[in-house]
Amino acid sequence: MMEPPAAAACASCRRRPLPPLLLLGLLLAALRLPPALGLYTVNAVYGDTITMPCRLEVPDGLMFGKWKYEMPNGSPVFIAFRSSTKKNVQYDDVPDYKDRLSLSENYTLSIKNARISDEKRFVCMLVTEDDVSEEPTIVKVFKQPSQPEILHQADFLETEKLQMLGKCVARDSYPEGNVTWYKNGRVLQPVEEVVVINLQKAVNKSTGLFTMTSSLQYKPTKEDANAKFSCIVTYYGPSGQKTIQSEPVVFDVHYPTEKVTIQVLPQSSTIKEGDNITLKCSGNGNPPPQEFLFYIPGEAEGIRSSDTYIMTDVRRNATGEYKCSLTDKSMMDSTTITVHYLDLQLTPSGEVTKQIGEALPVSCTISSSRNATVFWIKDNTRMQTSPSFSSLQYQDAGNYICETTLQEVEGLKKRKTLKLIVEGKPQIKMTKKTNTNKMSKTIVCHVEGFPKPAVQWTVTGSGSIINKAKETKYVNGKFSSKIVIAPEENVTLTCIAENELERTVTSLNVSAISIPEYDEPEDRNDDNSEKVNDQAKLIVGIVVGLLLAALVAGVVYWLYVKKSKTASKHVDKDLGNIEENKKLEENNHKSET
Repeated sequence: MMEPPAAAACASCRRRPLPPLLLLGLLLAALRLPPALGLYTVNAVYGDTITMPCRLEVPDGLMFGKWKYEMPNGSPVFIAFRSSTKKNVQYDDVPDYKDRLSLSENYTLSIKNARISDEKRFVCMLVTEDDVSEEPTIVKVFKQPSQPEILHQADFLETEKLQMLGKCVARDSYPEGNVTWYKNGRVLQPVEEVVVINLQKAVNKSTGLFTMTSSLQYKPTKEDANAKFSCIVTYYGPSGQKTIQSEPVVFDVHYPTEKVTIQVLPQSSTIKEGDNITLKCSGNGNPPPQEFLFYIPGEAEGIRSSDTYIMTDVRRNATGEYKCSLTDKSMMDSTTITVHYLDLQLTPSGEVTKQIGEALPVSCTISSSRNATVFWIKDNTRMQTSPSFSSLQYQDAGNYICETTLQEVEGLKKRKTLKLIVEGKPQIKMTKKTNTNKMSKTIVCHVEGFPKPAVQWTVTGSGSIINKAKETKYVNGKFSSKIVIAPEENVTLTCIAENELERTVTSLNVSAISIPEYDEPEDRNDDNSEKVNDQAKLIVGIVVGLLLAALVAGVVYWLYVKKSKTASKHVDKDLGNIEENKKLEENNHKSET
């Protein structure tokens, strides 16, 4: 970067018409010109190329141009020459600039691989036959330091103890920089016996570059745990002041335990029987304590253990207060554990076999640490009410489950099962029905019983077995077996139902297909069966009543007729009227008929 001088560039330019004989004397005199004020400055970066333009206006009659630099004692050292006529360039034998110089046609001087030693006053000279013009340029070289590192870090920090935290090192800077320490982004200011900072600077004699080393002694507190320490180097570059920061470092801060805490793991709000419990005791010191004393209900002395104490398959008697302390009993904490439980008793349970019509009392008793919810399930379907069996039916058979849960305690539930088997001897009812085509009849054998009875059809008299029967689905101890026949004459069919309990036989007379007879419905459900049974009972009652009334009337009439016959015989005997007796007998005979 180029900075303009305070005065005009041509202020140092001097044009003096001189005789040729004095030219050599003027050149020698120019070697010792005093420094001018307001000099032009070129800022360069270490290792880059320095470019210095000759800030003189090229005069007419220019013979050649030259560059020189001044030693600290003011003596000149010529380094480059360029003839305006021969267009050749010559570089002086100066070891520091060997193979580093380049002089262009406009007399701009370039120096490769800038070094700290290049910080000098350079002068451009333009020479004519009668004049010598000069223009000085100041070169400044800058080098950015390497990213600072925090070295020799402490393994850990102890509270209330001043100790070496580390050293911040930034290398190869020019000019020298300054180091500042930070904690959590804030500047650490020196404080006696708390923050002690020492900065040292060293220069490399061969390169001229600086290395800055800043050591930090620090007395930490508990709050410095997880604090981030860093350092920043402030340096100067071609464009002004800049900074570069180190990577932050976190130190392990050791401090004593001030509080003990006991926890129950896993951290569940409820504990139930059968769970495994881990008691964990911890101290808030760093490093944390490794051993504790655990106090268990029912134990007089504390149990020495690591930071955990495990209890497996806990029972309800484990409910109580638990404590832990440091091994010196200086600090203690406690917690209360409640072990929830749930008991279920089902009477009866397992597999139970009863006979149809019998009573079966069932009870499901619950004992729990909190209010429990109880419900029943039959054959995977939840029941609305608890089962009660005053007279067992086949449909009562099934798999019953009594289940209870504690809704506030996850996973705590119990269930017990009852497999109810209702047995019964086979019961048979036969029906017949003429089919709509009038060409056949359907005979149905309605069967009840458990275990499921085996059904067999036979023709009474011949004893032949009918094997073409069809059976309906066996549901709630009931099913039907039916056959279709077209009898040419009256037949009697027998239905035989047999299970492990009994063998039942029932017969039914079936008229020939040509003879009309009362048709009965083939199938009927339970409600219709009850209605039909009620209607049948009513009809039978009425018929029986009518028959009894007719029988009484017949007996009375028979006694009356008998008495009338006796009276007629007396009349015949006394009167001898044969004709009247005959008429009376005829009348009596008609009446009897």
